[in-house]
This record gives sequence, C-alpha cells and structure tokens, in this order.
Amino acid sequence: MIGSLYAGHLARVCEVSVLCRREEHARALNEQGLTVSGRHAFTSRVVAATDPAKLPEPELAIVATKGTELAAVAERLAGHWPGAAVMTVQNGLGAEEFFPGRRVISAVTFMSGTRHADTHVEYILDTETWLGPYGETPYPLVEETAELIVASGMKARTFEDLRPAQWSKLIFNATVNAVAALTGLPHDPHFAAREQPGDLGFLVHDLVEEGKRVAGAAGVALHEDPWEMNVHATQRGSRHYPSMLEDVEAHRPTEVESINGSLVRQADEQGIDVPLQTALYRLVKAKEASYS
Repeated sequence: MIGSLYAGHLARVCEVSVLCRREEHARALNEQGLTVSGRHAFTSRVVAATDPAKLPEPELAIVATKGTELAAVAERLAGHWPGAAVMTVQNGLGAEEFFPGRRVISAVTFMSGTRHADTHVEYILDTETWLGPYGETPYPLVEETAELIVASGMKARTFEDLRPAQWSKLIFNATVNAVAALTGLPHDPHFAAREQPGDLGFLVHDLVEEGKRVAGAAGVALHEDPWEMNVHATQRGSRHYPSMLEDVEAHRPTEVESINGSLVRQADEQGIDVPLQTALYRLVKAKEASYS
C-alpha cells in the first residue's frame, strides 16, 4: 500500500517501474495504471513486471514491503540493478543491512492509506517521509530524493543522521502497534487517556518511557517524543488501524520481530531492563502462534 502511494505519486514526475509478486497484479497495473484517491486524485501510468530482469534499471529502487518480506525482496534483487540506490521504508531497525554493497537511503514514513484493489489505493494520512544516508551513501543523493518526493506531491524531510527520527518511530510503533494488536483497539483516544486507574494511557506511557531509556543508553537523542507523537495522533479525530492489528485480525505474520524484537534486543545490548516491552513482544509472538 505504501509502495503504491510512492509509485503513483512519483509516476507524475518521472518514469516508474513496479516489481510485483503476482502476475495478475503486474498485468492489471500495465493495463489500467495506478489510481490514487483520497488526499489526492489521479491515475498514473507505470510499467510493472514480476521479474526485475524485465524492467529497466532504475536510478532509485524504493523497497516499501513489510519487514517480514525483506529477505525475499533482497534475494529477488540480488544480481539486478547494481547501479541503483536503494531506499528502505520499513518499520523497526535493520532493513538497510539486507542490501550490502549498495548505496542505501534509510527512510521511515507515517503515511497511510487503504488498498482497494491492485490498481487503486486511497491516500489517507499525508505525513512526511523522513530520510537520511546509510553508511557511505552521499547526503546530496538523499536531498535529491527528497526533492523528487516533494515534487510528486508528497512530503519529505532529510536528516544527515536518521537515527533520532528512526528511533522516535521505533518506540512509537513498538508501543502502539503491539498494544493495538493485543487489545483489538484502533489507535484512538484510549491510548492517551490517563484519568481513571484502569485507563490504557498509563500503560502506553510506561511502555514509551522504557523505549526512551533504551534510546538514551544507545546514545540516540530522539527527534520527537514518542509519547507526544501518540497524544497528537489520538487527537486527529481518526480511528487509525495500526498494521499489526490488521495482520492479527487477518491471521498474517506481523512485523513484531523487526519492531518490538528490535527494541528488546537493543535493550539487552545496552543492559536496560524493559519488562513491559518484553512482555508485549512475547504476547504478540504468542498471538501469532495461536493462529494454528
């Protein structure tokens, strides 16, 4: 869905190819184009295929899959498009490590949408993509990429070091996604309520505080306070369904390893005790085990 938002918008300002998993998806995109509705309304023409060898080598490959699919995507791209830079847009930490030897741009986004069909995505939340260089990737390449994203009608902001922004979203996601997955609640005012003893906001706040302690121990000064991000999001008036809740309801694998697992492993490396985040991680893993 996020990939469709990028592809549809960017196709208005440059040539865009889409690497699909399914032949019927590629065929539909080639025949019908990609329609974006909601915040923006247009249809873009793209070139799609399931084999990277059948697509022209791009200057930039945006990997917008879920973390559960990263290994498969990296395997499909192995040996293809050696000159292309790769922009990873995943929740959690470590996506960049799947693409060694390439110029990699790290990115995170809070954009959201709803997939209505293979050729139609609704643009719902039009927030920024945060991006920065990974490893030896030159910063001007990041700036050029952000300019292209903005020219296409989306929002972007560059960072010379993405880690403060990346960690802000990691802590936010590790808390909100997992709590939603376990409670069945969309991200709504329950997540910020702290008036009655049984209010969920107390737990959410304490989970965020654990994450902030891990970031501090890792030497990361957060770009934004994840608790304030949570409060602000609950005040927008929309009932956002976090992706982990959608996955649990559909009995699909979640991104718990790349999100909550990343935070728990970082805590262990830094010697920080995070009992609440650890419990959340293990409970979501158990929820996945319950599918079978």
